[in-house]
Amino acid sequence: MKNRIEGATIGAAVGVGVALVGIPAGICALGFTAAGITAGSVAAKMMSAAAIANNGGVAAGSAVAVLQSIGAAGFSLGAKIGLTSMLGPLGAAAGATLFKGKTTPDDEPK
Repeated sequence: MKNRIEGATIGAAVGVGVALVGIPAGICALGFTAAGITAGSVAAKMMSAAAIANNGGVAAGSAVAVLQSIGAAGFSLGAKIGLTSMLGPLGAAAGATLFKGKTTPDDEPK
């Protein structure tokens, strides 16, 4: 039982970490930064494709526009709460499942 609780705790921490640090870092790595879209990046290719598809402009609310907004300003408080509320318990469930079959001497009946 102790291993499952520890696994759930670690999984929840990883889930929250991914939500608050990993996703924004990944978006930045794609080329969506506070300074704008990085030349030659995946973001630049996405923006080019979106502009070609929309006769020279990028539509408001499109994937490129939303990712650039996140890259420039980060997630809103509501998005942070939503992501941590979703990924924290998901990570906890995954962690508890991974440690499900393992027992410690404390788990054995006395």
